[in-house]
Amino acid sequence: MKPITVLSLLTAAVALAACQSERAPRDLPVTQRPLAQGVEGAWVDPNGIVSTFQGGTFTTRTTDTNQLLASGTYINTSPTLVEINMTSLVRNTQSKVNCALVSQSQLNCTTAEGAQFSLARRA
Repeated sequence: MKPITVLSLLTAAVALAACQSERAPRDLPVTQRPLAQGVEGAWVDPNGIVSTFQGGTFTTRTTDTNQLLASGTYINTSPTLVEINMTSLVRNTQSKVNCALVSQSQLNCTTAEGAQFSLARRA
């Protein structure tokens, strides 16, 4: 190869390298689970019973057999307060329960009879 050809190729390579800039690492978007809004979703009590709030419908089921224990409706009386009207299929009774969303992961509830219990948001 002639020296002039080598020199021309070398000059072209240097010129091309000068046009390139160092690219900073590109940050990829972090995929996050959307934050739960209100009481929508699944909640579990200390005994492992799962209560589900979905579109105004409330259900409670066992975790082992998925047997329906109670069902009903709920309304949000404020951003942090929920009123549940439910029928217990086990006792064949109707009752009202008021719940307060004390955090995005804890729901404190009181029955019309005054019994209190807490539910934890299911992951």
